[in-house]
Amino acid sequence: MDFFETLKAAAMPEWRRYAEHPFTTAMGEGTLSEPAFRHYLVQDYLFLIEFARAYALAVYKAPTLADMREGAAGLSAILDVEMGLHVKLCGAWGLSADDLERAPSEPETLAYTRYVLDAGMRGDLLSLKVALAPCVIGYAEIAARLARMPAGDDPANPYRVWIAEYAGEPYREVATAARAHLDSLAGRYLTPAREAELVTNFKEATRLEADFWEMGWRKR
Repeated sequence: MDFFETLKAAAMPEWRRYAEHPFTTAMGEGTLSEPAFRHYLVQDYLFLIEFARAYALAVYKAPTLADMREGAAGLSAILDVEMGLHVKLCGAWGLSADDLERAPSEPETLAYTRYVLDAGMRGDLLSLKVALAPCVIGYAEIAARLARMPAGDDPANPYRVWIAEYAGEPYREVATAARAHLDSLAGRYLTPAREAELVTNFKEATRLEADFWEMGWRKR
């Protein structure tokens, strides 16, 4: 069992609330209201901006050149690839780049992204990657669950594109690499004394991610 699985097993109630949230299930069923999804898309764009800052922090916190390159690759993927794809997806839902830029961040968006940045500022690279893990690795697991649902790949499902993006091989590779890097950091820096602290941090990050889904769910 790798370190991510150890964290997830220790935080199973929080993980289930996040990974099996009704917002995600409704996407898999194709029944989520369009206003709820549009609101999520806007907030997720703002979320990505702060995640780019977190990967920039990862470069600064990196103890080795290889870790710096990993952080720089993550930053480039967000700024140069993922944000462009997100703007394109938003355009398909009637949201312009101006709509995204002008939107204010919801408290739930700020809560998780500030928590991630604070974890990284106070701790080391392992602390930062534990706080990032529910999102970076969790999205692949959530999308895989939705893709297995009867309507997950139905052309009539309006959320099929989102599901396919995060369940597809390119993003699975991102999540797999994130798991491997987290495991590598744990192998180097984890001690018995730190494990309880990191489990607590993972639980809190997972709880805040579930709150992010809940924010969108309230708009249905």
